[in-house]
Amino acid sequence: MNQKIENLKLTGERAAYGVKNVEVLNSTFDDGESPLKHSENVEIGGTSFRYKYPLWYSKNIKVEGSTFFELGKSGIWYSENLYFKNVQIDAPKEFRRCKNVTLEDVVFTVADETLWTCDGVTLKNVQAKGDYFAMNSSNMKCDNLDLDGNYFFDGGKNIEVRNSRLISKDSFWNCENVTVYDSVIIGEYIGWNSKNLRFVNCTIESNQGFCYIDGLKLENCTLQNTDLAFEYCSNVDAQIRGQILSVKNPLSGVIMADEIGELILDETKIDPEKTKIQCSKIGKITREISDRNLFQ
Repeated sequence: MNQKIENLKLTGERAAYGVKNVEVLNSTFDDGESPLKHSENVEIGGTSFRYKYPLWYSKNIKVEGSTFFELGKSGIWYSENLYFKNVQIDAPKEFRRCKNVTLEDVVFTVADETLWTCDGVTLKNVQAKGDYFAMNSSNMKCDNLDLDGNYFFDGGKNIEVRNSRLISKDSFWNCENVTVYDSVIIGEYIGWNSKNLRFVNCTIESNQGFCYIDGLKLENCTLQNTDLAFEYCSNVDAQIRGQILSVKNPLSGVIMADEIGELILDETKIDPEKTKIQCSKIGKITREISDRNLFQ
């Protein structure tokens, strides 16, 4: 690094606009938009960002031990090659259309609309609370992600999640190529309208989970309090420990479980012969016919 910004409070718009090869230490950016816009090759430590748009169109940025305060919203957009470690972010709408993002030991206290349309994201030991996390992002790897918020990963592609705890309504919708290992997922309506979803050694609780999916694998998973599962799912390969409360109208595949409380089949909507149910205990089989005599 050729120069340092150290122990300073910088105010005003574009306070350090376009800086390159700079180390920023123990400083504060306050009361001024876009302080490090178009910056490049910058290492930041112990620094506070208290106002909007600090890192737009930036490249090769390393941030450690720093804080983005509430008014530092929409902080990192259109940037690439970003490494954040031991950082707290109290503002929403962070990381939009960024490439090659690594976040380690990062806490998002307000993660609404964060990590949208990013490509090449690594999350390790990240805590986040907020809705619409990681929408339309691709090529993501997450390890020990603690996420509490609705509608996460909507529209995502090529996502791998390990050792995580995910609490959400409508998670993994409109996704493609997702694998989740050794994780706990609590929510509703998991995985609708998606393709190629795989869950391995997971504990999952849902209402009407795993519907409208083409290519669903559940390997050695537990489905707690899960009802009306697999509706209009094709190419299902499900190996479930314990009970599924109810299964409704799967299109094709194999479903294995210790117990199914109710199996609901509407032969006007699906061909039951295309799905193999391997279960020693089925509490009830309902031969449902939808919309019968509806217009009579």
